[in-house]
Amino acid sequence: MHNLLREIPGFFAATFLLAMVPGQGVAMVLRQSILGGSRLALFAVLGNSTGLFIWGTFSAIGLSAIFISSPLAFSILKWTGVCVLVLLSLKTFIQLRNESGKFDLTQKGDSSKFGSFRLGLITNLTNVKAAVFAVAFLPQFVPANFSLAWGIFIFGCLWPVVSTSWYLILIWTVDKSANVIQKPIVRRVLTGVSAIGIMVLAIGLAFSSSR
Repeated sequence: MHNLLREIPGFFAATFLLAMVPGQGVAMVLRQSILGGSRLALFAVLGNSTGLFIWGTFSAIGLSAIFISSPLAFSILKWTGVCVLVLLSLKTFIQLRNESGKFDLTQKGDSSKFGSFRLGLITNLTNVKAAVFAVAFLPQFVPANFSLAWGIFIFGCLWPVVSTSWYLILIWTVDKSANVIQKPIVRRVLTGVSAIGIMVLAIGLAFSSSR
């Protein structure tokens, strides 16, 4: 347990940086904040966090057994995750050609609390970045002498807490500066940051050690 506790600060830092990388979740929260206000955005964040918990639980239940029995499967999944992130980063770079990048805020949000929760949940469960983190990054933080299943589950429970803390900051920022965020140039900058951030995640995963 002591070794696991030593990994938590690094996990918090990596997870917070992951949450900050603009992507589907950030775009969804921005849209809900601007179109529906902070209260609806909070329900969207709750849905997003529920999705993170689901990803972490599935990773702990299903992937731990595979990784324990086959180190090769772990390596294949790791490098598949690297490839997916690289392709996602390149795709995001391409969207810099658009006036507002990938953050189109003209789409409709959801005006009900349950609808906002559902939007956040669906956005997360269809988020490639979240999927790759759950199946390829979470196991990296579990010490070799600790139960892989329990380690993934513990980090999977901490993941939504860290992510929610970032989104609360984002909602507060939008509440104070919505007019600035709606400018196309700002959204193009967010797109560029997103592409770079995803590429950094890919490089970090590539150079991470296997169990």
